[in-house]
Amino acid sequence: MQTKPAFTDKDLDEVYSFAVQLGKDAGKLLLEAAQLRYSPTRQSVKEQLVEKENAVDIVTKTDEDVEAFIKSSIAAKYPSHKFVGEETYSKGSTRSYLIDDSLPTWCVDPLDGTVNYTHLFPMFCVSIAFILKGVPLIGVIYAPFLNQLFTSCRGRGAWLNETQALPLVRNPIPPMPGNAPGGCIFSCEWGKDRKDIPDGNLYRKVESFLNMAAESGGRAGKGGMVHGVRSLGSATLDLAYTAMGAFDIWWEGGCWEWDVAAGIALLQEAGGLVTTANPPGEPTTADIEEVKLGSRLYLAIRPAGPSENESGRAGQERTVREVWKRVRELDYQRPGA
Repeated sequence: MQTKPAFTDKDLDEVYSFAVQLGKDAGKLLLEAAQLRYSPTRQSVKEQLVEKENAVDIVTKTDEDVEAFIKSSIAAKYPSHKFVGEETYSKGSTRSYLIDDSLPTWCVDPLDGTVNYTHLFPMFCVSIAFILKGVPLIGVIYAPFLNQLFTSCRGRGAWLNETQALPLVRNPIPPMPGNAPGGCIFSCEWGKDRKDIPDGNLYRKVESFLNMAAESGGRAGKGGMVHGVRSLGSATLDLAYTAMGAFDIWWEGGCWEWDVAAGIALLQEAGGLVTTANPPGEPTTADIEEVKLGSRLYLAIRPAGPSENESGRAGQERTVREVWKRVRELDYQRPGA
């Protein structure tokens, strides 16, 4: 039986260069489509919006066109690779999919932040991840309206616009605050589950947001007194800004692989930690486990340097445990799984 040749460093470098250029080209298509919506020198265009699950879960023609461009480009260059894209996947009959280690895999969101895009709020992007044996090794995130290109490759660093290493503050990288989540910027999303069900995901999120924001000692001791709460409307950019160090903490449930794969690659290469959003059933002092891609529950902590009393990783894990004390368990299952 003939075995497949190993994937070499040279192969990874080639894929990285291809992925970066592909992200730039796809981002240009997004920008051109956005310009059609506002430029007085261009023909007026009314883009069709189609609801998927509810009024905040939509797809546009731009989503589908950009994904088709990315998919065909990858197929021409790497015909043996697997492709997972939001729009093609969403039209399938099941959502039981989990990325496995059978083939090199591309995981793509052609337009993350579709609602933002339709309102011309600039927080939208193309997200491209390359995954080998279940591990996101390459992440390319391009927000063309902001002219921000985030790229990373395992062992080659994480970058903003290919020149600035992430995190941006590096000399030295600041430790997590000693009173975290106090002193932190907390990023979160309202999500697509808007069901008005007492103790449903929406209510649990709101309670968690209040706990994180409230004064220290408030809310029966759960008050986190974070510096600020931010919601960008794009899980991909939430992770990119956490890798950049602009956000300290990101907490979310309900994401699919294409929402987070490139961001996880970027954040981990920058030195961040990604684990599960849901607190464990019992308090634990064990090491925090890295999240499994596809879990739909994510808690991310920015890259952190050491302090006088603890390592950077210890500070990240301490912050995770403090967040877990203040957030509610979310219920996001994989339909059909």
